[in-house]
Amino acid sequence: MESLEGRVAIITGAGRGLGREHARLFAAEGAKIVVNDLGEVAEETAAEIRATGGEAIASNHDITAWDGGRDLVATAVEGFGRLDVLVNNAGILRDRMLVSMSEEEWDLVVEVHLKGHFVPTRFAAAHWREQVKAGATVHASIIHTSSTSGLLGNPGQTNYGAAKAGIGSFSVICAQELARYGVRSNCIAPAARTRLTEATPGLGEVVAAPSEGFDVWDPANVSPLVAYLATADCDITGRTFFVQGGTVRVMEPWRMGERIERADRWTIADLGEQLPSILG
Repeated sequence: MESLEGRVAIITGAGRGLGREHARLFAAEGAKIVVNDLGEVAEETAAEIRATGGEAIASNHDITAWDGGRDLVATAVEGFGRLDVLVNNAGILRDRMLVSMSEEEWDLVVEVHLKGHFVPTRFAAAHWREQVKAGATVHASIIHTSSTSGLLGNPGQTNYGAAKAGIGSFSVICAQELARYGVRSNCIAPAARTRLTEATPGLGEVVAAPSEGFDVWDPANVSPLVAYLATADCDITGRTFFVQGGTVRVMEPWRMGERIERADRWTIADLGEQLPSILG
């Protein structure tokens, strides 16, 4: 039996790049897919899946719109009778150094990435909560897409990085809130060749496909981890993983480090003397 046999998954941004590879692998592993993206590319991916014997529905719902998120979840439930997996993958870039960034460039990137993760997740979570209230047993999974630009930082991407860092925290809190409903939440920070990475200054040549040997930037390398996190038997939740090529690494979240401490209030002068001692 395929590892995702009978599972129903929504994958956003599935018309191209990482999302398309996720959809292909999910379908090959037995899942039924709602392929969400803008324009004709959603139907192209869905048609490709159907041509190989899989089941897929195309969706052009706006994941940043309240009604769009609600209707996207309804499309899965009405079309396939259930929902088991949500892969939040859609994204855009509007790279600019901070001092030159426009309000529109900030708002658009934050909306597509951060709100575009929140809205589908909110309606999927509400659906699963209602299932549990009705007496059903839920084994659901949400996989979010962050980035090292947000988790480690990258100049020229304050909008993208802030949104991606927010997604990392959003995933952790989702895991804490939704465990009672049988829902797991995890996050990936992929390194792969996509339209976004090819458009990032300085990365185009780096991510180019090699003429021979293993292509570490192939987006298909990322999909097996996403598929594993989507399986019904996986019990991992609240974690974030870096994935590139054949490498998977656990990303450690913010945590308390070294400290200085005294029994009364610090002075500015004393802080100036003591604080450097815990910074390494």
